[in-house]
Amino acid sequence: MSRASEAPPSFQQQYAEDTIKILLATDNHIGYLERDPIRGRDSINTFEEILQLAVKHDVDFILLAGDLFHENRPSRDCIYRVIALLREYTLGDRPVQIELLSDPDEGKASGFSFPAVNYEDPNFNVGIPVFSIHGNHDDPQGAGPEGALCALDLLSVTGLLNYMGKIDLPTNDAEAQSVGIAVRPVLLRKGNTRLGLYGIGNVKDARMHFELRSNRVRMYMPRDKQDWFNILLLHQNRVKRGPQESVPEGMFDDSINLVVWGHEHDCRIVPEPVAGKEYYITQPGSSVATSLADGEALEKHVALLQIQGKEFHMDPIPLRTVRPFVIDEVFLIEAAEEEGFDVTDQIEVGKFLRAKVNELIEKANGLFEERNANALERGEEALPPMLPLIRLKVDTTDVAEMSNPIRFGQEFQGRIANPRDVLIFHRSKKFASRSKAKNNNEQPELSIDDPDLTVSEKLAKIRVATLVKEYLASQEMQLLGEGGMGDAIQTFVEKDDPHAISSYVATNLKSLMKGMQAHGQIEEDDLDDAVQKARKEHEEQYRERQTGGVAAPTKGKGKAIVSDAESVDSMMMDLDQDDEDDFEEPPPKKATKSSAAKGKGKVTSTTVKKAPARGRGKRAPNIIAKMSKVASDDDVESNDENDGEEARAPPKKTSRAAVLSQSSTTRKPVVRGKATSPLDTRDKQSTLSFAPSGTAARGRSTRAAASNAKGKMQKVVEVDSDSDD
Repeated sequence: MSRASEAPPSFQQQYAEDTIKILLATDNHIGYLERDPIRGRDSINTFEEILQLAVKHDVDFILLAGDLFHENRPSRDCIYRVIALLREYTLGDRPVQIELLSDPDEGKASGFSFPAVNYEDPNFNVGIPVFSIHGNHDDPQGAGPEGALCALDLLSVTGLLNYMGKIDLPTNDAEAQSVGIAVRPVLLRKGNTRLGLYGIGNVKDARMHFELRSNRVRMYMPRDKQDWFNILLLHQNRVKRGPQESVPEGMFDDSINLVVWGHEHDCRIVPEPVAGKEYYITQPGSSVATSLADGEALEKHVALLQIQGKEFHMDPIPLRTVRPFVIDEVFLIEAAEEEGFDVTDQIEVGKFLRAKVNELIEKANGLFEERNANALERGEEALPPMLPLIRLKVDTTDVAEMSNPIRFGQEFQGRIANPRDVLIFHRSKKFASRSKAKNNNEQPELSIDDPDLTVSEKLAKIRVATLVKEYLASQEMQLLGEGGMGDAIQTFVEKDDPHAISSYVATNLKSLMKGMQAHGQIEEDDLDDAVQKARKEHEEQYRERQTGGVAAPTKGKGKAIVSDAESVDSMMMDLDQDDEDDFEEPPPKKATKSSAAKGKGKVTSTTVKKAPARGRGKRAPNIIAKMSKVASDDDVESNDENDGEEARAPPKKTSRAAVLSQSSTTRKPVVRGKATSPLDTRDKQSTLSFAPSGTAARGRSTRAAASNAKGKMQKVVEVDSDSDD
């Protein structure tokens, strides 16, 4: 039997003291349509239901896979309600049963003493911890002394949410050649079950594709990773929407047991096996419909994930506060032939469409009543009726004229939640076969000026991004850059950021003024040339900031080809095997020629006591601390005395703001002792590429640039867990 036909995994025998219970959710999009008088509270109501489910099922923590907020800059009312709900449902005297084995200061706010993990803070009584990565809607933006910030940073410093998966940018071109994406885990334990959480917040799909192909995704993993249950959270395109605009499902190593996939809104929450791999993928989908598309019409769920040892079981839980949504499509010409009405008679067409909408309303109301009936059988209270979402797609091919869809929808005011867009008219190509009608994403982008395409073909095949790019190029703008303006428009459309365009224009003009002032006195005849030169310089600087100094894709592909000769996976793993008396030596493997990593701290094996029966878990020994190139002499030891290479001075530690604002602000690294000598690497496994990234002294913030790998692209930092296991 193939893995594709296997049933979802489950326990053979369950022990409560060893079972970690997690509530999985993603894409809450809090704040979506918050000014709509009917649908404005939908997202926040469903988020409250998710928190209530966490309390009801007595979970150990909540795990969110991105897009908690719908907007990059949520409103004050939106942030206020989220903070109030998190305080209401996640704080309390309930003891936290999971022990933190990783460094609680990893990722904490720079310059402050409180830890990054809220239930390790003695000033908080956390009952249910919440862990989350950012998505494409609420990703870090802006520049400041602490680097780019997002709404999750605000929730993190309030102590209500644990923000993980923040990706740092390289600070210069040299670092960009050797630094990719570094993933630091949150390591937890309950009884005999060990859990590793690896979060990768949303990055641009083109960059993620480049990093994967170039084997530049590196992860910190425990040495005994085979004894851990590892969960990977990411927020990227799963469905291929264009060249290099998705992440293939088979890109991850078998050391990952479960992938929680955010960003895609259709609910595919039942774990799905991946061909040729040992891990499963679960896609919870969104908790609120943000578009009237077919995928959003699927019933919305969250999941109760239970993990025991290396086994797991997942129970989908339907969300009751989600507004019922029914979608259908009619072909007007075919319907006219079957029903016997004239498509040119607007009265007859309107009567037919009204009848179809009424059928959909009855169907939606029936679904809601069925949902209430099932809840009553489970002993839950019935919810008051909600106005449904209705979408009727009308194919008007060969129909000359149609009525106003907005005026049509006003007839259903008070009966549906979306009267203004209940109808959508579209035309299909007349003489194209189905095979040709499909939009092949592998084909190159088409131009709007292609003379071989009809208007309908252009609308079906050409991407909006291409239209914007060609339109801006045709305007011959004198001051604004085409690339930056295009990105600002894309941010305005995709993230609903009303300030994206105005912010870019203001920043661009300010930069141009500085560039002009740098030239001093300019003659009137040379003014145009000076403006064009300053504009060109600003555009080049903008492209460098957006790509993080990453080399051109052609070079990346060249690297990928070289790496593919060593591994069939996009991410390779080299294992550092140090001699430890408390652990068994792994079987010998093929040696690797990768360069030695510097400054790796020694790992102490300490017995960890059980979690206290107070409002927070006891702080366990740090088993992955000192995973850096600059560490104290108390924490490091030489593993290779025969290596004659001298330890280099630690590089300067810079803020991520240096990438975004090109400022000159720098910090001196924290050095508590002597620099360490290089360590040797021995074994190699041809799978994921994991290596330490940059300076990671204890207490450092992940907002610092993850850029000091210095060519160690294929190293892995493996750390020992406690010795009593």
